[in-house]
Amino acid sequence: MSDRATLSRKDRKTITTAEEIADYFIWVAKDSGSFISNLKLQKLVYYAQAWYLAIHDSPLFEDDFEAWVHGPVIPTLFEEYKKFQWKPIIKEVKQPDFSPELEEFLEDITVEYFLGTGLELVCREDPWMKTREGLPKDEPSHAIISQSSMREFYKSRAVE
Repeated sequence: MSDRATLSRKDRKTITTAEEIADYFIWVAKDSGSFISNLKLQKLVYYAQAWYLAIHDSPLFEDDFEAWVHGPVIPTLFEEYKKFQWKPIIKEVKQPDFSPELEEFLEDITVEYFLGTGLELVCREDPWMKTREGLPKDEPSHAIISQSSMREFYKSRAVE
């Protein structure tokens, strides 16, 4: 069961959507002349959510990640961008209008992770691994990676 199931919709305070965070990273790629694939996009959005949970103890957006074979995935984002396969995502987006605090946070995520390729960013960390525990490495899974596991794992990394 996901963490979302334990909180009513009105009790969860999110500040944006996964789609807006994805648009931000697509905009960064276009603005910097960089490559962003669906795989890389999924991982960047995951890191944004995970670190936001660790730092702010609340989710950045509502969507849950599933523990897919190549790492955490938001199925609706995957569906939107699957037509690009492993190629660069080509989409016209404007720079999202976020608060200065969120903009700074996303810039930090960009500095830390953006230069990695999708394969380099494939997440092999505890929240994903524990959610996939017992599955063969190529077994599809729709198991939800809990927000609490993401929060605790990244919170422990923040203090190191």
